[in-house]
Amino acid sequence: MDRQKEFVLRTLEERDIRFVRLWFTDVLGYLKSVAIAPAELEGAFEEGIGFDGSAIQGFARVFEADMVARPDPSTFQILPWTAAGSPQQHTARMFCDIAMPDGSPSWADPRHVLRRALNKAGDLGFSCYIHPEIEFFLLEQGPFDGSEPVPADRGGFFDQASHDRAPSFRRMAIEALESMGISVEFSHHEGAPGQQEIDLRYADALSMADNIMTFRYVVKEVALSQGVRATFMPKPFTQYPGSAMHTHLSLFEGETNAFHDPDDPIQLSATARAFIAGILEHSVEISAVTNQWVNSYKRLIQGGEAPTAASWGRSNRSALVRVPMYTPNKSASRRIEVRTPDSACNPYLTYAVLLAAGLRGIEQGYELPAEAEDNVWDLTPAERRALGFKELPTNLSAALVEMEKSELVAEALGEHVFDFFLRNKRREWEDFRAQVTPYELREYLSL
Repeated sequence: MDRQKEFVLRTLEERDIRFVRLWFTDVLGYLKSVAIAPAELEGAFEEGIGFDGSAIQGFARVFEADMVARPDPSTFQILPWTAAGSPQQHTARMFCDIAMPDGSPSWADPRHVLRRALNKAGDLGFSCYIHPEIEFFLLEQGPFDGSEPVPADRGGFFDQASHDRAPSFRRMAIEALESMGISVEFSHHEGAPGQQEIDLRYADALSMADNIMTFRYVVKEVALSQGVRATFMPKPFTQYPGSAMHTHLSLFEGETNAFHDPDDPIQLSATARAFIAGILEHSVEISAVTNQWVNSYKRLIQGGEAPTAASWGRSNRSALVRVPMYTPNKSASRRIEVRTPDSACNPYLTYAVLLAAGLRGIEQGYELPAEAEDNVWDLTPAERRALGFKELPTNLSAALVEMEKSELVAEALGEHVFDFFLRNKRREWEDFRAQVTPYELREYLSL
């Protein structure tokens, strides 16, 4: 047994941990969990925990239902609260890799999808680091029954209001995250009432995807303890901007930042330029993954503080890819910021397709188009097309049409995930299309 497993087993005993939650994520990005007693963990390390994969979205068909969850001891953390009714009893969690009974990886496991993308980057000599800015809303308690939600505060951008619950909430959430080894870089109130942002310190891509899944769980739990609800819905309010997950990416070759070139006017290497060009070139076909919900496209609208076309620019927050210029001469900080993903995406699949697109640009030597120097939001679609900027899909159906034609996305996700994702999302679109909305009732009932 390796040292990491020995450390986990020893900690269970020393900390009187009574339950171990084994976590994994389905294809749609929902967190799944099974709890086991500490006495069962050594066996789980050796043999895994069997479960019915056909009951999990996208994992297996009924006739191939047997699957195995194998806990990854490197992800072991103690949850930042004790068991209900017992101030001494703690619970721990570990993420799992999903395998078939013969031990081979499950092609439907989102962690495996991302690991394959990272292995490809590794074959090219790169490691990938990610730093996300995660936005979400705090809402007053109430039934999630389709009625208009109520923001938990009336704050605005960077507001520090002592009478609001938001600062206390953010402090408690950050303390909980830090206690689990998830480092937080910044936090503040965002522009809309009830809207918050917490930025995680950079980590390797797989660890960061695990951290984002943990982040969502912790934020929701802390919110409930404060008498409010947290939502990562991309756009819960018509009148306010939606919640993004702006993602900062960089590739390293050993200890060297492959995106940095001290001789370039903006210190951006040829590798970085080709990577950006890859993301721009394939942005339309990966949109269904980076923005996977019907509601995601209510955020990607003109004037919505989110990109609507495939452009890039220095410090240009209207572009799809932004090159931050906070510390232009610091080589380790040279990175790009991709502004399309929203806070409700599946981070494993999102990072896999972003990597696939960027690496394709590097492998095939894509040329970076001209920089967007103006506010892209102020341009009409015709003006954007005249400048060579591809328009992003305006709804989930259009995004799925582009994804279905994409050899790059099919290769990045693997056949099983690719097919299930398309089928599931088409059904979501058809269900949405059949709904009669409050808007239609207001506008057309008098006809």
